[in-house]
Amino acid sequence: MQINLKTLAAFLSVAETGSFRKAADVVRRSQSAVSMQIKQLEDQLGLVLFHRTTRRVQLTAEGEVLLGSARRALAELKTGLESLREAADMQTGQLSLGCVPSVAATMLPPILALYQRDFPRIRVTLRELASDDLLQAVARRDVEFGIGPGVAWAGDFAFRPFASDPILALVPKAFDTPERDEITLADLARLPVLMYSRSAALRGNLEREMAARGLTFDIRYEILHAQTLVAFARAGLGVAVLPKVTVPPRLGKGLRALPIVDPRLERSLDIITLRGQALSPAAQRLADLVAARFERRDAGRAGTDQRN
Repeated sequence: MQINLKTLAAFLSVAETGSFRKAADVVRRSQSAVSMQIKQLEDQLGLVLFHRTTRRVQLTAEGEVLLGSARRALAELKTGLESLREAADMQTGQLSLGCVPSVAATMLPPILALYQRDFPRIRVTLRELASDDLLQAVARRDVEFGIGPGVAWAGDFAFRPFASDPILALVPKAFDTPERDEITLADLARLPVLMYSRSAALRGNLEREMAARGLTFDIRYEILHAQTLVAFARAGLGVAVLPKVTVPPRLGKGLRALPIVDPRLERSLDIITLRGQALSPAAQRLADLVAARFERRDAGRAGTDQRN
């Protein structure tokens, strides 16, 4: 059974004013049109909803039941529409996102702080996930979007690149030479390597490039956290391979960050969604903010490099 909102509004107006004439003024229709709507509603329900006299219109017992239900239904609809309007205006809402640890621990905190300052009533939840787990969370819609490395295959995912993140080697003094300002994959193959075990995408990339050149890594330690990688490299236990975004700005004496070349390695950082998915206004604003902040960061670094 389908009852349109105009008919329901006409019924409420008649019930609350006790008059077809007054109800017609409220809904801005003719009295005959309102009378016809009520008659059609009664025919549809197979019930008489009003006692009609020459002086007044009064609800029947069945009409009283419908009145309560109609008021609740319209109140719930009004609440729902107001919630949608507030969400569209970024006044309230919820947002769940996923992010790989290398970005979550470095660039994401100031971005989220800025977002929460501008939109304090948007409740943001974050899941810190390795790249493979991040894709699964996006696929299951556990998160609205992910922030992580792009992959060669797209599948059901859409990738929006927003930054390039070079892969660096943290080389302790024991394995370094003063004249070297970069390191090749062939050089790495001759050194003990500290690998970032949490990033399957990074490791897969490196291993493909090594295999294409007939090279293999001598992996001494597989380490979960970037700060542990740095500490191991600083202790001279090997050469740490990790994304630039995770490298501390001050490494101290005895440790240098060198770009890996031949080939030059970098990863793409992307906003990851399901293909064809439309982000909510809150999610779209945050995704745009992430991209904009990285663009400004890269532009600032380029300017610094040119001045130097």
